[in-house]
Amino acid sequence: MNDILKVAGREIMSRLWVGTGKYKDFEETKRAIEASGAHVVTVAVRRVNVTDRSRENLLDYINPEKYIILPNTAGCYTAKDAVRTANLARAAGVSDMVKLEVIGDEKTLMPDNEALLEAAKILIKDGFIVLPYTNDDPVMAKKLQDAGCHAIMPLAAPIGSGLGIRNPYNIRIIMESVSVPVIVDAGVGTASDAAIVMELGCDAVLMNTAIACAKDPLRMAHAMRMAVEAGRLAYLAGRIPRKLYASASSPIEGIIE
Repeated sequence: MNDILKVAGREIMSRLWVGTGKYKDFEETKRAIEASGAHVVTVAVRRVNVTDRSRENLLDYINPEKYIILPNTAGCYTAKDAVRTANLARAAGVSDMVKLEVIGDEKTLMPDNEALLEAAKILIKDGFIVLPYTNDDPVMAKKLQDAGCHAIMPLAAPIGSGLGIRNPYNIRIIMESVSVPVIVDAGVGTASDAAIVMELGCDAVLMNTAIACAKDPLRMAHAMRMAVEAGRLAYLAGRIPRKLYASASSPIEGIIE
């Protein structure tokens, strides 16, 4: 199928993107990524060593020639910290494409959208490819796109909650409001959630906790891979309309009386 996702002109070979936190060790991280079939792998620059090659490094287990390494600014609570973290990743040669996070509340991990927009404008001016993690607000999504962001990453539910898509209608409005890719980020709990995301027409879905904290992360990674592929195929195929009443599967012409 000629159905390749492009972000800022870069071809992405998988619509399932995965994170690298919460696994028991780097080896399990590596195996889960392989099972997921993901092409984009995001790493938290402030929490995982990807800059000091003299110590054990996540990039020793994830081949940058095979995967697109997407640094993220998880753990940043100000625009200043997020900009500094993104620049640290670029200076270390990780990537100039960044998943931008600016958290506004420690308990809910909801984004601070004012600070997010501020940081996005600074990084875009400095030549970064910015993919912002935001809430499911169509107005903010449009502002981020207009600022020059190359994709929008709205949450489906709070980070790590596993609640699935709480407001599919806002996600659909976001897709109608912007022309850049929409990549749902955060809140997926199981394979059916991932399929729903893709059936809505989202361009991709990013997840971490749902795989890393499953009882069997490798099986869940494989399940998520199949769910994303199935959801995308279903979206492209086009579902039947919903009807209040039954509709016979077989024609009535020629029926034996």
